[in-house]
Amino acid sequence: MANTPNVTIIGAGPAGLMAADVLSTQAISVDIYDAMPSFGRKFLMAGKSGLNISHSEDQAAFLTRYTPHTPLADYVSKFGAPDIMDWMSGLGIEAFVGSSGRIFPKQMKASPLLRALLNRLQERGVRFHTRYRWTGWSSNTALTFQTPDGRVEKKSSAMLLALGGASWKRLGSDGAWTELLSGKGVALAPFRPSNCGFSVNWTAYMSDRFAGAPVKSVRLRVKNQPQLQTRSEFVITKTGVESGGIYRLSAALVAALSEARPATLVIDLLPDLSEDAVLTRLQRPRGKASLSKHLNRTLNLSGVKLALLYELTDSTQRADAWRLAQQIKALKLPLVAPAPMDDAISTSGGVRWEALDEQLMLRDLPAVFCAGEMIDWDAPTGGYLITACLATGVAAAEGITDWLSMER
Repeated sequence: MANTPNVTIIGAGPAGLMAADVLSTQAISVDIYDAMPSFGRKFLMAGKSGLNISHSEDQAAFLTRYTPHTPLADYVSKFGAPDIMDWMSGLGIEAFVGSSGRIFPKQMKASPLLRALLNRLQERGVRFHTRYRWTGWSSNTALTFQTPDGRVEKKSSAMLLALGGASWKRLGSDGAWTELLSGKGVALAPFRPSNCGFSVNWTAYMSDRFAGAPVKSVRLRVKNQPQLQTRSEFVITKTGVESGGIYRLSAALVAALSEARPATLVIDLLPDLSEDAVLTRLQRPRGKASLSKHLNRTLNLSGVKLALLYELTDSTQRADAWRLAQQIKALKLPLVAPAPMDDAISTSGGVRWEALDEQLMLRDLPAVFCAGEMIDWDAPTGGYLITACLATGVAAAEGITDWLSMER
């Protein structure tokens, strides 16, 4: 066993654990380190609402969900939804495809899958180390960790960094690793919140009356970017908007705000009706009915949708049927700022692709590989995030295996 290479994996989320699963089938000794008291904390949090682990849509459409002009699609195309379902089956976890095309474990929980994976890794001899915070390298290039028992050093044949992005700090993703890598000259992109909500300057009435209300059956798009649209619901919060379609468009909205450009969400309140059809209904005789009753009777606009219309238009616009029809079909909601980074479901930014070779090894740090959300890529919710983490974990493990075979 003296000549058995050892691989150190730092970060026990989906990417790190998947890499360990691949490496543990080889003649390689594997140790996994994590700063938290237990493994897979963000993974378990993602599974609280069902663990949407991937998506069954056509692969060509699937690959468009990721940041364009990056190598990520290559890794996902080699380990995508069918591969994930087979992997789950090998762990005794049955998968099913929901009506939306999303893929879930049959139990609708993350804990059985995580438990099965950890059991398999232990059976294969993988060693787990909790409460080990990676602090860099010593003068003799050993890895250094801060532990409850003090500073620890460890030599390794190769290492995988799977440290996550910069959201949900309480679950372990704090982005603190950026200082360690930037100090070594690794090119990094600044973190941005992704799959996040946005703040809005609501009136007190809107904020107090409709916080928590879902806005259903609408089409959303980004102003001046007609290609960026989605038919989906979203939720009003006390300070803004979040969920569903907001997350799907968040990358473009965050980019606009970060460049000091206005970010405007355009809402089609009645996507199943054309503007002409809306106008025709608005022009029906109103009699003595109030405008609110007329809108309810002719267009079924009520509740939160009606409140949004009144919130974002003035009396002049509402007094003219033609202008009102335009507003109903393209209601403009100015966004003030993204939600705080730590509240985002995920983040973009991190290790730039040009800092990595095709096998996800850092060009300036031989034998140091990266995987998961700490690499600069973005994707919407819907199974795409976890899929990419798992796929890059597989790719990095294969890269490590190839590196070690060349070094022997």
